[in-house]
Amino acid sequence: MHISEGILSGQVLITTSALSAVGFYLGFKKLDYDLIPQTGILAAVFFVASLVHVPLGPGNVHLVLNGIIGLLLGWKAFPAIMVALMLQAILFQFGGITTLGVNTLIMALPAIICYFIFSPMLHKYPFPAAFACGFLSVLLSALLAAGALLFTEGDFFKIASILIMAHIPIMIIEGTITGFLVIFIKKVRPEMLISKPE
Repeated sequence: MHISEGILSGQVLITTSALSAVGFYLGFKKLDYDLIPQTGILAAVFFVASLVHVPLGPGNVHLVLNGIIGLLLGWKAFPAIMVALMLQAILFQFGGITTLGVNTLIMALPAIICYFIFSPMLHKYPFPAAFACGFLSVLLSALLAAGALLFTEGDFFKIASILIMAHIPIMIIEGTITGFLVIFIKKVRPEMLISKPE
């Protein structure tokens, strides 16, 4: 779901970069010294999961895992995702430096939205809430990516539609993985799950 350089308009790039900078600032401000290892590990999980591309139709899709990152980190998901995306852009040319802001917003904003919606439900309905979080976070990411394309050029409508349709299997897989991860974490380290959004 990375958007490459040279596709989006300057207005979209500037606006999304400004919004990503605000999210990064809020997340970095909440990042305690004790949470740096957990944040780094989750950034690495995001980095590795989104490197494995599966051909589907006209493009490739990949796991994102932004739902579980949002549930475990809250606002700290912004710096974790931004660092992982920057490393992907530098090391593997996925996305790009000029699109770092838009790609961060596409991945991190749904993580934050799902964190606020689903984290209060995790202790009462762990699997359904986690499944919905994983599913919705990918859906919102696909919609944001499609929106960025549409705001750049109306002719991107067909590509934006294909992008959303291609990610439907990933939404189901992400929901299932997020559900099982939350069940596992609830058993071994329940304190990792933030029950009240901060």
